[in-house]
Amino acid sequence: MDKLAIVILNYNGEAMLRKFMPTLMEYSRDEAVVYVADNASTDGSVEYLKAEHPEVRLILLEKNWGFADGYNMAFREIEAEYFLLLNSDIEVTHHWLTPLIEFMDNHPEVAACQPKLLSESNKNAFEYAGASGGFIDKFGYPYCRGRIFDTVEDDNGQYDYPQSVFWATGAALLIRSRDYRAVGGLDGRFFAHNEEIDLCWRLHLAGRSVYCIPDSCVYHVGGGTLPKGNPMKTFLNFRNNLTMLYKNLPESDFRHVLRVRWFLDYLAAFEMLILQRSWGEFKAVFRARRAFGRWKRDFEDDRRRIQSSAVVHDIPERADFSILWKYYAKGKKKFSEL
Repeated sequence: MDKLAIVILNYNGEAMLRKFMPTLMEYSRDEAVVYVADNASTDGSVEYLKAEHPEVRLILLEKNWGFADGYNMAFREIEAEYFLLLNSDIEVTHHWLTPLIEFMDNHPEVAACQPKLLSESNKNAFEYAGASGGFIDKFGYPYCRGRIFDTVEDDNGQYDYPQSVFWATGAALLIRSRDYRAVGGLDGRFFAHNEEIDLCWRLHLAGRSVYCIPDSCVYHVGGGTLPKGNPMKTFLNFRNNLTMLYKNLPESDFRHVLRVRWFLDYLAAFEMLILQRSWGEFKAVFRARRAFGRWKRDFEDDRRRIQSSAVVHDIPERADFSILWKYYAKGKKKFSEL
């Protein structure tokens, strides 16, 4: 069994593979086996890899399974102590793997971790998708050390210490394979968005920890699949976030949180329409609420199983406040101010 398998999920990402694969191979080949799981690409991705990187192990999937099930399908074919989910638009750095592996080897209670994520276009700033580790507030809104909503901080070393977090970014997520499998992996029904937060929540409920290790640093392009403001991205984020709450919230605040979210979601929809003049996003929130209402029954068994098997219910990394209130009413724009 290999120590570490780096797995890139690819769909028509030839340009990103050409740009970032050479550096990945240079800085990773001695510490990991590199796989590319291809979601039935129709560009030249596979041909490029076969010609330029024959050492990369290809897993050819018969259709586009999306982010979540794409990884689930790939991991069925891989045996390794650690899996590292890596986006194709990540630029790695020298010595990026060693701090992650050493930390995990020395902390068996930790199930998963991430490096520090900086922006590939502005290497002095954090990157939106994960920054220096993720958290959620009482009502399920995610935020990060280094990024709250659209406020992204410059990296001045202010978060350069290992930190227990609620969620690690799926852009660069290292996880023990036994933990991944023990909690059921990513939820393929999500297709994309919020799936790594849902996975990390289940890890916490199982009594495991998640960390950010800033001694490891990578640069992320971000927004490569669906750009911010895309109605489909809005739909998936709202639908999947509500589903994640439905599955994982403790009984103590389950009904209260979902009632508050009903109000906040429709408030957000009208803000998108009136202030942002985005009719597409406005409709996407309504479609997401309807879709959640239709399919939440499909998750009843999941909720019962997750709640009955949980060994931890109160997770410190899940804040007991509203990040909306802190950010908009109190003006707290940085993680260090919360």
